[in-house]
Amino acid sequence: MPRMKYVSDNDALELLSTINPNSNVSVYVQLENLIHFGIASGKLKAKDRLPPARELAENLGINMNTVSKAYRDLVVMGLLTTRRGLGVFINEGIEEQCRSFCRKTVVKHIYEAIAEAMTAGFNNEEVRDIVNKVLETEPTPYGKVPSSLQAYM
Repeated sequence: MPRMKYVSDNDALELLSTINPNSNVSVYVQLENLIHFGIASGKLKAKDRLPPARELAENLGINMNTVSKAYRDLVVMGLLTTRRGLGVFINEGIEEQCRSFCRKTVVKHIYEAIAEAMTAGFNNEEVRDIVNKVLETEPTPYGKVPSSLQAYM
């Protein structure tokens, strides 16, 4: 019987490796969001098999129960399906649902960040400058703020 390929064989594990235990966002929510982002961007595709919870937890240096919770939540949301004895797979036909979720999430985050900046006294030029500096980097979700933005902090 041929070995089943995990999504990590397609280097999509790189996407999931941006989890940051020091973020204000809980690790299981980060994992759920990253799977949403991966499906929306096409890095994770229908029928892809995700690594077992234990293996993914070891690769990411997080607790296996955290991965299991994220997988369970995503099954309930309809993004993932489990096949007894075979593993966890990306469901078919959920790409648009993920793109919609991601658009709403990202727009909400941008709106809230800009509203916070304006409320804190940043002017339009400062906000635009910060956004441009972020766009010049290779930002990752939940990653550390680059040194180019330290002057604003």
